[in-house]
Amino acid sequence: MIHSTAIIEPGAEIATDVEIGAYSVIGPNVRIDSGTTVGPHAVIRGHTTIGKNNRIFQFVSLGEIPQDKKYAGEPTSLEIGDNNVIREFCTFNIGTAQDVGVTRIGNDNWIMAYVHIAHDCQIGNHTIFANNAQLAGHVTVEDYAILGGFTIVHQFCSIGEHSMSGMGSVLTQDLPPYVTISGHPAQPHGVNSEGLKRRGFSKEAILEIRRAYKTLYKSGMSLQDAKEEIAGRARNYPELVPFLEFLSRSNRGIVR
Repeated sequence: MIHSTAIIEPGAEIATDVEIGAYSVIGPNVRIDSGTTVGPHAVIRGHTTIGKNNRIFQFVSLGEIPQDKKYAGEPTSLEIGDNNVIREFCTFNIGTAQDVGVTRIGNDNWIMAYVHIAHDCQIGNHTIFANNAQLAGHVTVEDYAILGGFTIVHQFCSIGEHSMSGMGSVLTQDLPPYVTISGHPAQPHGVNSEGLKRRGFSKEAILEIRRAYKTLYKSGMSLQDAKEEIAGRARNYPELVPFLEFLSRSNRGIVR
């Protein structure tokens, strides 16, 4: 299951059924769980933990030191969950001591070629990153978010669940749940209705999410007044709670 040309450094913990392709390099602090496959010419280093049934393609670089001049060799880490697809030339870095110290990728994510996930990013579950999506450090991406090709995200931004960015979007502020954006700089363009249908949201729930979007973006209300209006409706529609909570904790301000 491990090609004869692969280099597995002493100390690495590799499950017995893991496949590792030709000329790949696995560092001494790497752990790879069962069912995962690693293509040829991959480099996995640092304190990196990879879960079960991941499919990692050729030429990726996982667990390398962060692109942060403050990094001084601290034993920070990269954690990747289960059932992820990580395509060619992706680069995921370990965390930094200035943040949580861990870059995390959850479960069931579909990550296409040339995606960069920088230090201390926190990625949820069931996300999609199209080709060349690029995250700066300290970015949070919540469940079921979709980043279009060549999306660029500024450091410390948060991307809410079930949101979506169009191709070539440049995001410098937080993107609330359910909202679609595009442009440079990114501008809001409605609700990700099709994605919500696919996730099993009812017609009534989607209608209420649209109403919340209009309250926030079309009513002319201040952000505080819009939050109070949405909070009143959230008592009857729990789907609005993640939207409201996101607005309350946003640190960079939202795309608006």
